[in-house]
Amino acid sequence: MKDDIFIKYDGAPYQGDVWPGPVYYPDFLNPLCPTFWANEIKIFRHLIPVDGLWLDMNEFSNFPQIPLISFSRLENPPYHINNSGMNTPLNQKTIPASALHFNNITEYNAHNLNGFLQCKATNVALVKETRKRPFVLSRSTFVGAGKHVAHWTGDNAATWNDIGYSIPSILNFGIFGFSMVGSDICGFIGNTTEELCRRWTQREFAVITCIEQPVLGYQKLGAFYPYARNHFDNNTNTIPHELYVWDSVASTARKVLGLRYRLLPYYYTLSYEAHKTGIPIMRPIFFSFPQDTTTYKIDSQFLIGRGMMVSPVLQSETFYVDAYFPAGNWFDLFNYSNSLMVHRGKYLTLDAPPDHINVHLREGNILAMQGEAMTTKEARKTPFHLLVALCRHGDSTGEVFLDDGEELEMGGDGGMWSLVKFYGRVVGDKVMVRSQVLNGEFALSQKWIIDKVTFVGMKGRADRVKGYELIIIKPEGNQNEDSITVNISGNGPFVIIEILGISFLIGDEFKLEMTVIK
Repeated sequence: MKDDIFIKYDGAPYQGDVWPGPVYYPDFLNPLCPTFWANEIKIFRHLIPVDGLWLDMNEFSNFPQIPLISFSRLENPPYHINNSGMNTPLNQKTIPASALHFNNITEYNAHNLNGFLQCKATNVALVKETRKRPFVLSRSTFVGAGKHVAHWTGDNAATWNDIGYSIPSILNFGIFGFSMVGSDICGFIGNTTEELCRRWTQREFAVITCIEQPVLGYQKLGAFYPYARNHFDNNTNTIPHELYVWDSVASTARKVLGLRYRLLPYYYTLSYEAHKTGIPIMRPIFFSFPQDTTTYKIDSQFLIGRGMMVSPVLQSETFYVDAYFPAGNWFDLFNYSNSLMVHRGKYLTLDAPPDHINVHLREGNILAMQGEAMTTKEARKTPFHLLVALCRHGDSTGEVFLDDGEELEMGGDGGMWSLVKFYGRVVGDKVMVRSQVLNGEFALSQKWIIDKVTFVGMKGRADRVKGYELIIIKPEGNQNEDSITVNISGNGPFVIIEILGISFLIGDEFKLEMTVIK
C-alpha cells in the first residue's frame, strides 16, 4: 500500500476475491511493481525454496460476479466477444474493465499486457534469486511471453472433442513463439473415463529442465506434448484422474513414459533449437513437408522435431487410425521391424489397440537416446544409444545438446555445454555413422558414453546375411573390440543392425563403418 502499486477502482486499490480470500492486484505497468514482486518471491522462497512458479490466476481472476455497468462502453462495449465460450459479460470472473493501471491506463486496454509483464517480472526475479535457469508456468500470455514462461491451454474438458482440440491449440502456440506448451491430460473439467484417460495418456510427455526432480503425472497422446501434466478440478465432485486409478492406464503410461525417458535428450535438444531459432518443439507436419499440400490441413497428427511423427486415436471405441504419411521410409519407434515404404504421400490405416499409440521416425534422422530411470537426474547418467534411420538419398543427420540443465543461457559463450552432431549413410552394403563435436569439454567431464548404435533402413533380408566386417576408425585406443557384439535382424524389406558393447565417449569424435556380407 505504501508503494501504491495496486490496480485502482474509484480512486482506491481494487479488492477482489480469489483462492486466498480478499486480494489486491499488483499493477505490473507500474515501474515500482517488479521490485515489489521480486521481494515477495524472495520472501516466499526463503520459506519454501521452490525451483519454479506457477502463475495460475493472472488474467486476473476475481470470483465474485461484478454488476454490469450498462452505460459503460468499457464494461459493456458496442460489440461482444464470445467470452468463456458462452457469451458471458466481459467482466465475468475478472476485474472491471474500467479499473485503472499506472498512468490512468484502463484494464480494458491492459488486460493481457499486465499478465505478460507479470510473466517477465517473475522470470527476472527468479533469475536474480537463484542465478539458475527458471521455470515459470503462466495462464495469461501475450506476444513475446514465450521467452519468459511456459503455458498450458487452460481449463479444458474431459471430452473426446477436447483431446482433439489440444493438438491444434499446442501447434498454434508453437507458431506464436511458445515452445513449452501443453494441455491438461485427461481433461480438467468434468469426469474422465478409463478409455479417454488411456488415450490421452499416450500423447503427453514433458520437457523437464530441472534435472533433480522426478517426472510425474504424464500420460499416452499426452506423452508427447512439450509440456504436460495430469491436472483436474478437485474442488468439485470430479472423479480422480491420476494414472494409477486404472490398471490399464498405469500399464499404458509405463510403456509410453519408457519411450519418453529414452527420448529426453531429443526433447531437450529441441528445446535448445527453439531457444536459438524460435522453431517449435511440436510442429505441424507441413513444417517438414511444405511441398506436400495435403499436410496443410492436418491437425490430428503432429511432428516432434523434423522427423518423428505421432498419430493418435482421438475417438472413442476406435482401434485403428487413418494416418497420413508423406513420402519416405518410416519406422515404428516401438518396433523397428514395422516399417512403411511410402513412395508418394498417402493415408494408411494403422492398428491402434488400446495400449498403443503410433509413433514413427522418418528416414534421414538420427536420434540420440538414453535409458529409463525413476528420475530425470538418474536417466541422465545412463549410456547413449544412437538410432540411425538411413536415408535412401544422402546423409542422415541428428544432434544432441548437453549441459547441466541450470545455466541461464543454453549454449552461451564460455558456458559449460556441448553440441554433438551425427551423420550417417548407407552405400550399397556398407553403413556408417560419425560424429562432430562442438565444445566437447563438458560432455567429456560427465564421462557419458555411447554403448549402442542401431541402423534401420538398409534394404535386404536378414536371413540372407552371411557375415559382416566392422571397422572403428575413431577413437583410437579406447575401444575393446572383443566386447562388441552385432545383431542383424528384420522380417520386412529392411535389415536392422544393432552394434552393442561399444564404449565411445560422446564428447570425442568417432567414426564407425560396417559392411554386410551377403
